[in-house]
Amino acid sequence: MKAAVLHEYGPPKNLKYEDMPDPVPAEGEVLVRIAAASINPIDCKMRSGEAKENFSVEFPAILGRDLAGIVHEIGPGVTGFAPGDKVIALTWKTYAERAVVPASELTLLPEGLDLAESAALPLVTLTGEQLITRGVQIQSGQTVLVTGAAGGVGRSAVWTAKKAGAIVIAGVHKSQLKEAAGIGADEIIALDDSAAMQKLGFLDAFADTIGHETAEKLLGKVKSGGTFASVLNVSSYAKLNPTLRIVYVRSVPDAASLRILAEDVAAGHLKIPIDRMLPLDEAAAGQAAVEKGGIGKVLLLA
Repeated sequence: MKAAVLHEYGPPKNLKYEDMPDPVPAEGEVLVRIAAASINPIDCKMRSGEAKENFSVEFPAILGRDLAGIVHEIGPGVTGFAPGDKVIALTWKTYAERAVVPASELTLLPEGLDLAESAALPLVTLTGEQLITRGVQIQSGQTVLVTGAAGGVGRSAVWTAKKAGAIVIAGVHKSQLKEAAGIGADEIIALDDSAAMQKLGFLDAFADTIGHETAEKLLGKVKSGGTFASVLNVSSYAKLNPTLRIVYVRSVPDAASLRILAEDVAAGHLKIPIDRMLPLDEAAAGQAAVEKGGIGKVLLLA
């Protein structure tokens, strides 16, 4: 099979389009013929070596977490899937034409979704959902601020919190205010507008997707006993804020939740913007675009 392969840490050009052995499904695994994968910021950090402390890479490596494709072969002991099924998953090694995936990580694609476009969903939707359900643990009627709300993770967090009955404030840049009007939040605030930030009242919880100075400023807006949950490792904040519950959320595969989120997308309740689709042999160019930021999802068509 063809794959985008990394032989050493470095810039995007280190991703090489070349032949790799076809994977074979073991017990409990499914071989998927990939229609599309998507590029996430963590892929770029793994490629550069920035994330090697938490996400080590064994060379030669195939990167990628998101997968949409068609079941090609099932391994021993697998039930619930058959060749020809359209599936999506949060898994590993997806910058390739084929991948073996634990059956427990796969879910069938809901009717009404485009197969290739659905590759944009797994990591960002599950991360946003888990930021709320596992991190914030929001209750109906509570108020939560979601930063980076115009991004895929933020949109998913906003939607999950709204489903839980929370009052949701979407935090975005001034330039994104118009775009954010369509994501379903109860209120929108420009995080780079100091006057608006000063008027912000106290919150029950803060769901963070961007960290850094913005997160540090907003910590003071969380009520004593409230929760600050982030997709970034912010454990250092705990000592400085002993009255708050500080939670780091690292997304994990959850096929059942992914299916529900995909159904929400199919029903039009949640939308993950896609910026462009590129052939797999342009993975390097795709990662370079993602690193610049400010765009929707970049998909790789296998």
